[in-house]
Amino acid sequence: MKKLTIYLALIMSFTCYTLSAQEIAILKYQGGGDWYANPTALPNLIKFCNDNIGTTLKNKPETVEVGSSSIFQYPYLHMTGHGNVVFSNEEIENLRNYLLSGGFLHIDDNYGMKPYITREIKKLFPNKELEELGADHPIFSNTYSFPKGLPKIHEHDGQRPQAFAISENNRIVLLFTSESDLGDGWEDPTVHNDPAEVRKKAFEMGANIITYAFKN
Repeated sequence: MKKLTIYLALIMSFTCYTLSAQEIAILKYQGGGDWYANPTALPNLIKFCNDNIGTTLKNKPETVEVGSSSIFQYPYLHMTGHGNVVFSNEEIENLRNYLLSGGFLHIDDNYGMKPYITREIKKLFPNKELEELGADHPIFSNTYSFPKGLPKIHEHDGQRPQAFAISENNRIVLLFTSESDLGDGWEDPTVHNDPAEVRKKAFEMGANIITYAFKN
């Protein structure tokens, strides 16, 4: 009963907070994967969004751990990396409560993360399946238009980019982008030497995701 009371209080606080706040945090996880990958990506995306779509995000995102109650302070969590991901039972419970109470998690596979994160997502939502979003989903047109769906930013295995989602009450609570590598496109231009047009697509798709998260 005590744990339930604490979670209810966190959910009520989180719901009130998200009515007026627009903030992003990086999700730190266990398992050995590099949760800290692409260090310039989110600050650059934040600047793009503040300059172009009217957000007022803090320039430097905070870092929060999966099992911490601090995640309830942020309506938008971002997660990336190349390798293994492991959530404990307590972390699963905490993250599930966060998502079901109005939170949003974007997981951007930086290449090599997919088999591990899909395993943990299955633990997170055992009765749901990741569903691929069609190109007609509003997330691909709410601010910038992507008539073919998720753009390809970096080539790895010659596979097409895919966006998968877990939804609750017709709202995406978890978005998993694969074979796109949006975060690489958000990095400083000297990191990957991507053409300006490719980086532009990455930023615009990131802005669409942020728009969706804060308006739905």
